[in-house]
Amino acid sequence: MKCKKWGGYLFLLVFAGLWGITSCRDRKEGSISGRQEKPNIVFIFADDLNYDMIHALGNRVIITPHLDRLVEEGVTFTHAYNMGAWTPAVCVSSRGMLNTGRSLWEAHRQVPHLKELTARGELWAKMLEKAGYETYMTGKWHVRVSPQEVFDHVVHERPGMPNQTPQGYDRPKGPNDTLWRPWDTTFGGYWKGGKHWSEVLADDAVAFLQEAAKKEKPFFMYLAFNASHDPRQSPRRYVEMYDVDSIPLPESFLPEYPYGEQIGSGRKLRDERLMPFPRTPYAVKVNRLEYNAITSHMDDQIGRILDALEKTGKMKNTYIFFTADHGLSVGAHGLAGKQNLFDISIRVPFMVVGPGIPAHKRIDADIYLQDVMATTLELAGVDHPDSLYFHSVMPLIRGEREKSFYPAIYGAYLNYQRMIRKDGFKLIVYPRVPVVLLYDLKHDPEEMHDLAQLPEYRDKVKELFGELLQLQKELQDTLDLSSRFPDLVSQ
Repeated sequence: MKCKKWGGYLFLLVFAGLWGITSCRDRKEGSISGRQEKPNIVFIFADDLNYDMIHALGNRVIITPHLDRLVEEGVTFTHAYNMGAWTPAVCVSSRGMLNTGRSLWEAHRQVPHLKELTARGELWAKMLEKAGYETYMTGKWHVRVSPQEVFDHVVHERPGMPNQTPQGYDRPKGPNDTLWRPWDTTFGGYWKGGKHWSEVLADDAVAFLQEAAKKEKPFFMYLAFNASHDPRQSPRRYVEMYDVDSIPLPESFLPEYPYGEQIGSGRKLRDERLMPFPRTPYAVKVNRLEYNAITSHMDDQIGRILDALEKTGKMKNTYIFFTADHGLSVGAHGLAGKQNLFDISIRVPFMVVGPGIPAHKRIDADIYLQDVMATTLELAGVDHPDSLYFHSVMPLIRGEREKSFYPAIYGAYLNYQRMIRKDGFKLIVYPRVPVVLLYDLKHDPEEMHDLAQLPEYRDKVKELFGELLQLQKELQDTLDLSSRFPDLVSQ
């Protein structure tokens, strides 16, 4: 009896100890043993991917089982935004903010000093390196300092986009316009080098994970796909997964955006020249089909990375982040590119999976996609640098706060456009038209019905305009809006 009694006590003690370790791991940042270990961090970054390009988030046409897995297994922030751009290559600004932690115009001012910031250890990967991480990068970089100066390991550094060809523009004119095909390797682009760049990136990541499995040192992986940027190329079987007749037109489809020229998104802009003017339903559907196909192809590569991570045995102590540098119009509002401040272009998917992260949870607080940097620093035990504008999303995930860190979301595109989003309304300002647009996002999420000229919304327009001016001051945005819209300036 004594043996049985003590055996029962021992069982309870062992069980309690295991429960304590497990619950500690679940609550903390990924301990898989009795001691607290720094978690591994895998950052997966897409290009030109808007917020509704994931099946599990409501797009019933697109096929994305592996991104769906991230949605199911973690937290999705449904309202993540890019702050804007100082160049038509919006990704340059987005990645500049992401890697420096600075807000839009401060990041712009730091571009000439990126080598100095790197030397001082102020870029994202350098901060994690100082915290004891082995850092790894492959894929698109597009930041004006060599990634070899930033990361311990760099395999493939890709440019801003794969080369586009004349045949890839102004198409298709109709069903018989078949000169350009996404699977035609003779056009180069993603096929340059003989293997699709998304597949090369997955190969690189799998190889690194196989080596990381043998080490104890925590790792930070920066995996930046060029997909789903044009030229939207993918193997033929991915294109044939979709039927053009089943591709829905965007609700906000227009043949051409009326203010395109005045807002810097006119007929001469490279991105806008991808589709014919005026836009046709057929051209938009074909472009969206190819957008779906390259995204599904990327999704399969993400699946390979997740499977390789599982095989390392380190998944339980690894945080996975997925987001994109900005969205893409592909026919919405009569636009093709991302050089606008509609949600289709500035709002992106944002998922977090890892120890202690609730499964299948969605949070609608407004965040910036660059908050991912601050989040990883918190998880790595790095104090929040004074230079960092953005915030960790962990307090939102843990339920320590319900509202966004940001009273309002700010947006800018060069000196052509400004935006403020607050309390379910968005005000877009076009100083060169000049005009302001107001949208009630709760009742009009596709931003199709401008309320700015209605008398009952006059006070809301003035209120948001005033708050936009205040945000400009805080962010050191020097564009003078007051002289263009004197009637909106409160006396």
